[in-house]
Amino acid sequence: MSTSTKVPFTQKVAFGIGMLANQMFPAAMGIFMVVLVQDLGFPGWMWGVIFFLPRIFDSITDPIMGFISDNTKSKWGRRRQYVLIGAIIMGISFSILWQLHRENGIDYNFIYFMIWSFIFYLGLTIFSVPYVAMGYEMSDNFHERTNIMAVAQWIGQWAWVIAPWFWVIMYDQGWFESADVATRTIAVWVGVVCMIFAIVPAVFIKSRSTLHEDYAPLNMKTIGSSFKGIIDGFKEAYKNKPFRKLCVATFLVYNAFNTVAAFTFFIVVYYLFNGDAGAAGIWPTLFGSLGALATTFLVIPIVTRMSKKLGKKRAFIASQSISILGYIMLWFLFIPGKPYMFIFALPFFAFGIGSLFTLMMSMTADVIDLDELNTGLRREGVFGAIYWWMVKFGFAIAGLLSGLILSMIGFNADTATQTDGAIFGLRLFFSGLPILGTLIAILVMRNYDLTEDKSNEIRTQLEQRKLKSNI
Repeated sequence: MSTSTKVPFTQKVAFGIGMLANQMFPAAMGIFMVVLVQDLGFPGWMWGVIFFLPRIFDSITDPIMGFISDNTKSKWGRRRQYVLIGAIIMGISFSILWQLHRENGIDYNFIYFMIWSFIFYLGLTIFSVPYVAMGYEMSDNFHERTNIMAVAQWIGQWAWVIAPWFWVIMYDQGWFESADVATRTIAVWVGVVCMIFAIVPAVFIKSRSTLHEDYAPLNMKTIGSSFKGIIDGFKEAYKNKPFRKLCVATFLVYNAFNTVAAFTFFIVVYYLFNGDAGAAGIWPTLFGSLGALATTFLVIPIVTRMSKKLGKKRAFIASQSISILGYIMLWFLFIPGKPYMFIFALPFFAFGIGSLFTLMMSMTADVIDLDELNTGLRREGVFGAIYWWMVKFGFAIAGLLSGLILSMIGFNADTATQTDGAIFGLRLFFSGLPILGTLIAILVMRNYDLTEDKSNEIRTQLEQRKLKSNI
């Protein structure tokens, strides 16, 4: 594909529909997880085990899946068959995962949930690693890559607009008698609908046959050398300096945000409404939903345009700087008795996470070109697996830090009111930690040097190399 080639809009939409599934599953999972403690009585240690073990499992399976996907010989190409299989596994397993009944007891439900969690996360790995790699290889055009990721993120953001409203449905007895009953029903709808969405890229995104490619084998006879190849590929990819910067910056921005994301509910209820969850109504839901809408209709279009005018690195630095302004505004606009005031900060706040993956996924595709120039290999799967492994690992760390911060500041969810120190601590960490993480990420990215000119030069060298090899 030449650098002037534009990807048809229908192909971008097909990829974006897959992103909606890729984001809806974790968005719904985050909403439903509260039911385990709040309604089914899981103790804290069970929550911790459920939260961490699947991520450890991910850290093993993601790089393996990346290697398998990169080296698959098939008339359907390297990715589509895995996207299809993974979509089916995660859709069915997600629906079954949440069929928890109080009468079965905590121990049975814990074991049941843990087993089906591993099956679900295996399906997610089989789907997401080749799916993300599919997006990286859709175009070799510097700006078209940003357009692809912008469309995908625009569609995917609807998951975060929709998912917070599950709270309203789950705890409204006009809909369901209890939250665990609601979760069992909603999970089936999420599982089936998102499974269909996840299948779309496998069906509609074009790919060429790889039957005659000279790829590394991965079978029982060569399992030793194959796993060595996985480990070597992981090490080589992380030695790539621009890629390492992308991983570290994403880790800092995304996981500083996730560490304090759950504090939104507590700040709204305990600070704005003095501990009255009933009076808080849908305001916690509106915070997440309106923030996602701002990302969808404001941030992604603006960041895409900024990327073309300023370059990807400068667009990243500018958008993250705007998000810092948003966090500062939230410190002043969380006003007891006036919950509507925080809405004015949301468009600025949304620039942080809203711009992150649109730009970083586009830049990762550029980095993969650099890797091909240096190694002669196309390793979208490996790079995608490493990048998202960093995201998932950081997400697990964020969950741990959230609990530690709540304990440190003396927050107690069993009491109707919190101490002034606990409320101040919530607000301080909510604004301060993301600002700190974002500032460090900007410092990390300040010397990122894979510019448009350099990327086009790399593409030219790769094209010349291919022409010589075909002579």
